[in-house]
Amino acid sequence: MNKIRTFLGCIAASAAVSCGGNQPVSHGEVARVRDFIRTSWDASVQYNPVDSQTLIGLPRPYTVPSVSQTFQELYYWDTYFTNEGLVRDGRLDLAKNNTEDMLYLVDRFGYMPNGSRTWYLNRSQPPFLCMMVDRVFEQTGDKEWLAGAFATLQKEYDFWMTRRITPVGLNRYSSSAGDQLKQEFVTTGGQRLNTDFRSRGLSEAEILRLGAHFAAEAESGWDFNPRFDRRCEDFCPVDLNANLYFYEMLFARYALLLGDPAAAEAWKTRAEKRRELINRYCLGEDGVYYDYDFVNGRRSTVVSGAVFSLLYAGVPDAGQARTLVEKALERLEFEYGIAVCEDKPYDYDYQWSYPNTWPPVVYLAIRGLDAYGYKQDARRIAGKYAAMVVKTFGQTRNLWEKYNVREGNINVSNEYDMPTMLGWSAGTFIYASDYLDGKIDNQAKH
Repeated sequence: MNKIRTFLGCIAASAAVSCGGNQPVSHGEVARVRDFIRTSWDASVQYNPVDSQTLIGLPRPYTVPSVSQTFQELYYWDTYFTNEGLVRDGRLDLAKNNTEDMLYLVDRFGYMPNGSRTWYLNRSQPPFLCMMVDRVFEQTGDKEWLAGAFATLQKEYDFWMTRRITPVGLNRYSSSAGDQLKQEFVTTGGQRLNTDFRSRGLSEAEILRLGAHFAAEAESGWDFNPRFDRRCEDFCPVDLNANLYFYEMLFARYALLLGDPAAAEAWKTRAEKRRELINRYCLGEDGVYYDYDFVNGRRSTVVSGAVFSLLYAGVPDAGQARTLVEKALERLEFEYGIAVCEDKPYDYDYQWSYPNTWPPVVYLAIRGLDAYGYKQDARRIAGKYAAMVVKTFGQTRNLWEKYNVREGNINVSNEYDMPTMLGWSAGTFIYASDYLDGKIDNQAKH
């Protein structure tokens, strides 16, 4: 049983958000954080229309994840969560610009790079561009715009299905890193995990293989974590395949909307096939989904917050979802929300693991739980996250990349200096606070 799973819950009352044993958070405190975010968006905007050294030119202004000196490019999956905050804060213009810049990059390179730097061209990141397009279209209803975006999205989908497919029919993360870059990833991975991997007597081929796995893990966005046992290329991750299932279902809807019912049926068939494969390979006997090691024919042993991507995408049926919610929350929920991986002994101190929580996992958990009708759980998670952000904002006057789910602060496992005012932290806080105010119902979308 989770050490501190409280069912007292986090509820939004008329005057405050109450979270477990913590002091209530007033709406005034929430409003102060929202005001800080609202007045900080413009500081995160950059505009570089032409290529300049390593920076890839983009046709429209775009937001960067941090207002500090790090992460000063357009990043892929970070921006999905940022866009949610932008739209809810009345900045559809910026969200649409971000989305159109990414569509431009897909048209130019055939995929969406990790970020808008030439050094990121060896890999992508978790695919969320279709969901960004969907959010903009939801606001504008512009079918002509959607038709153009749909054509580009299918190019990105082809990248995943041709360059990231495995023999079992599910997808994996990888990269196009050359030998020199693989060597650099071994150095970087060693520095971030406080280990000299070259001191272990590995052959040159084994070093290059490890570097390839580290590059793939960078593509996963979860660099670094215990899910893949430092063999990321060997796994079919549950979150990647959940997102591609979501792509296929949205593609079916777009095809029907744009007058091609035959294509719509074909996309539905693809989605159902993927759902069947996810259930065959990733669903454990305990009812929890795990990343599948297709090389060794076995599942990972780590329960991670990636399972909430399955709820977000609508993969499990009602019975599967019931078991997953019960088992996942039991192992991942703590005083201040969802840990990205369960609390168990690991061989390294990973930043994408307990006791850290990362905003994207919180967002996917809230939205996924709500979509399946687990509204009390969703509200509790949203309340815990809101309370933690308010608490740390009061102490530091800023938002942060990740947080500690046991202490509700920024005493976290860091593999590099943690930047401030992360876009996805802001977007997730906006989403959580709006959810607590009763402004969101995702169940209707499934």
